[in-house]
Amino acid sequence: MRLVGKVLTGTLLGMVATLTVVAEDTYITASAFIDVATGKKIDDVAVIVRGNHIVSVGTPSAIPIPEGAAHIDLAGMTLVPGLMDMHVHLSGDAETNFFESMSHSVPRQTVVAVKNAKKTLMAGFTTVRNLGADGYSVIGVRDGINAGDIMGPRIYAVGHSIGTTGGHCDNNFLPPEQNQPAGGVADGPWAVRAKVRENIKFGANAIKFCATGGVFSKGTKVGVQQYSPEEMDAIVTAAHRRGLTVAAHAHGTKGIKAAIRAGVDSVEHVSFLDDEGVALAVKNGTYFSMDIYNTEYTLTFGAANGVPEENINKERQVSKRQRESFTRAVKGGVKMVFGSDAAIYPHGDNAGQFSRMVTFGMTPIQALQAATINSAALLKRAEDLGQIKVGYLADIVAVKGDPLENISLMETVAFVMKDGVVYKTP
Repeated sequence: MRLVGKVLTGTLLGMVATLTVVAEDTYITASAFIDVATGKKIDDVAVIVRGNHIVSVGTPSAIPIPEGAAHIDLAGMTLVPGLMDMHVHLSGDAETNFFESMSHSVPRQTVVAVKNAKKTLMAGFTTVRNLGADGYSVIGVRDGINAGDIMGPRIYAVGHSIGTTGGHCDNNFLPPEQNQPAGGVADGPWAVRAKVRENIKFGANAIKFCATGGVFSKGTKVGVQQYSPEEMDAIVTAAHRRGLTVAAHAHGTKGIKAAIRAGVDSVEHVSFLDDEGVALAVKNGTYFSMDIYNTEYTLTFGAANGVPEENINKERQVSKRQRESFTRAVKGGVKMVFGSDAAIYPHGDNAGQFSRMVTFGMTPIQALQAATINSAALLKRAEDLGQIKVGYLADIVAVKGDPLENISLMETVAFVMKDGVVYKTP
């Protein structure tokens, strides 16, 4: 292995260590790999990784091991492209008491994000989109990962979620005499443009706004639209002008459709979806990111974690309808990505959503495509992320067995490589 100056902490080839990984070439063999572009499982595979790119994919007989290469033998395992979660909040923990977490400083939230970034990577998620955090904390974590200072996935971070005064992305839990609006609050077309520009100024490489009320806010109704069409248009135009993708938090039917008409790249949650919303999404090429797993954690553990009854009641209103909407969207041909809303349930358990995606309408390959090629396309990275293919970045995970036969196998990833660096082996 050749020195590339990247630090690896964890289990490597049976040894627990913190070391710098060196490699001329890495030669990976496995029983199969999933070609997510064709939807097929290809048996008996060899992959050569040079630096941080894949340079050969074939069979061991056709691609012999290069001289001096490090050989990683994953017999009995299936290779899958590095997984991608398009909706996480790394700076928050579901297990922390609901009101206690509100007292956490930005430095404390940053430490939490560092911890959760590692958990997420070790679960096989090599790319995530962080849709909102206080004080640009996750942007700092992203930059630390990129610099090689800490371990974590590739991160697209929005900075502050943009929202109306008193809306879902504001802080409504404090009394008037302690009024402290959230960092992304802006009202009116020019104000929301300025907020987009501010987020970009401080490092955001994606943008998110709250089009409707939400579950974990005080005093908002999940179905009620918050921003006007003019404000949504201003946000999308300002972000797209700078080349950033835009996510819209939207549970309610009108808000979902207004966000699609405004030109957002993805709609998050999509709980109360109708046929017109499906048709609009298909026509506009809008991606849906639907978190249909976390409701189980909230309804089981929310009260014990201090979540107010108002919020748990809103989760009860949303959960069944959102899963029905997921089925409607899949049947209607909407482009879907994997978005779990990690932080509403514990980080590192992201892959638990795969089985629910299959239960509520997807085939196993569709679920894997949502977390690979579809997510790469949403991020405008379809040319170098989301596939095990020559020329692509070496983001590769492996599971024991065949995930197309049992998608729940994705919950136990045995091997993780990101950017050509091995972070986890059996």
